[in-house]
Amino acid sequence: MPDKSLCGAVALVTGASSGIGAATARRLAAEGAVVAMVAGPRDRLDRVADDISGMGGHGVAVAADVTDPGDAERAVQDTLDRFGRLDVLVNNAGIMLLGTALHTTIEEWDRMVSLNVSALLHVTHAAIPYLIDAASTAPRQVADIVNVSSTAGRFARPGCSVYNFTKFGLQGFTESLRQELLTEGVRVGVVEPGTMDTQLVNHLGDTTHQAARRQDSGIESLYAEDVAEAIRYIVTRERRVAVNEMLVRAGDQTW
Repeated sequence: MPDKSLCGAVALVTGASSGIGAATARRLAAEGAVVAMVAGPRDRLDRVADDISGMGGHGVAVAADVTDPGDAERAVQDTLDRFGRLDVLVNNAGIMLLGTALHTTIEEWDRMVSLNVSALLHVTHAAIPYLIDAASTAPRQVADIVNVSSTAGRFARPGCSVYNFTKFGLQGFTESLRQELLTEGVRVGVVEPGTMDTQLVNHLGDTTHQAARRQDSGIESLYAEDVAEAIRYIVTRERRVAVNEMLVRAGDQTW
């Protein structure tokens, strides 16, 4: 067995400019995968690519707004044009904008649905034919889709209604897609991180940001690298093993 389990594989990671996405790109590159990193801000993507290059891996930046279906398709096609295949898709791009229905704007709701749901659908739809092809031609004889959800896909809490909506929906989509692609050699799984040391809360307004931090007070949060390691574990199993769901909570988290 090769020293690096993803040698020869090509991975595409969305939301890869920071946080879980950047950590996942680094981790998959360390396993030998070539990683296409997709996000809006090109400068931050380039920094992650430089990190990967510095450790002897290969990562390329693909600047794209995956909420636009044409841009999402272009990001997938750019990966295919560069590397000729696609073995692993990690749908990580997302945003959390908390607040009650009374005090949240419809623009914030639309923004969450656009990035957490529509963008994931756009990229997945564009990638599926190439993942199926990779599963039939790769030495591993399998390809992988991993969707990054949240404990918010399992447990509803006040102030999270639309965020919960996007993540509960992601859980159902992932399970149905898993069943659809079983015979195609494409495994589909979901990772559900708990309390994170993440930039997600930086998108919140001051009052909501403070409330979120109070809620997490006393909890030693997960790092992005913890979730990246869970994703690495899922996509490096031998073909006979499918890890379809992984709940990763902070050790002190009660919900």
